[in-house]
Amino acid sequence: MKFVIALLVLLSCQGTLTAQRVCGTVIPLRSFEVNGTRSTEEISRDTLSNEIINIPVVVHILYQAAGQNITDAQVLSQLNVLNQDYQLKNLDAANIPAAFKSIAADVRINFCLARVDPNGRSTQGIIHKYTSKEYFLDEGMKYSAQGGDDAWDSKKYLNIWVCYLFGRSLGFASLPGGPADKDGVVINYDVFGTMGTRAPFNKGRTATHEIGHWLGLKHLWGDEACGTDDVDDTPSQRFSNFNCPSFPHVTSCSPNGNGDMFMNYMDFTDDACM
Repeated sequence: MKFVIALLVLLSCQGTLTAQRVCGTVIPLRSFEVNGTRSTEEISRDTLSNEIINIPVVVHILYQAAGQNITDAQVLSQLNVLNQDYQLKNLDAANIPAAFKSIAADVRINFCLARVDPNGRSTQGIIHKYTSKEYFLDEGMKYSAQGGDDAWDSKKYLNIWVCYLFGRSLGFASLPGGPADKDGVVINYDVFGTMGTRAPFNKGRTATHEIGHWLGLKHLWGDEACGTDDVDDTPSQRFSNFNCPSFPHVTSCSPNGNGDMFMNYMDFTDDACM
């Protein structure tokens, strides 16, 4: 399996006034270069047949109110979800429609909390930090000088910031090849993990979705009507899906009677339908 992380494309995600998933990840439309130069570092070697890609994670928890200071147990519940989802060990994989079962796959990625910090000291991979910021509007959570916490070396760690995001966005991700000091994923504190989170986003799939962007995945519809996510086995779909559609959900651009792959993590359906 060629493990090449490429810069992806999508427009900002839109939602309605009901409880629907809102993703804040924004990607320049079909831009694979920045200022005329390649903006990604490609890993050119193939993985071995049974190789597991281990990704050390550091979770920066930023809180003002006590309820925003999520527990280490809640963090561990999110790591468990990520490893189940990316390794096809999630129990609800049994609900994948027969039409799509053959293309569901274990991508052999394992997420683990960092055990050594950038200075070589032992760490639990979880940082709890009080912030004077009531909420975050932009990317201030990534900088100590702005009430957040500075990123660890993005070449060695996946940075995840958990904080109170203003507005309706559940989270957002940086893109492959972006600035190192912004590299990582941001998730609203009340949709991170499976403990004390709010329905219908209470199964940890917001982080699964946003880390998909961090790894280089688009939304299924390519953020344009009947667009493409550049993954050959994803059927074309007109727009995003919300809530929990019934299978098959056929639209004007569906290639056949199977309709949209709305249970894919990169759609906007509720956690329980992913």
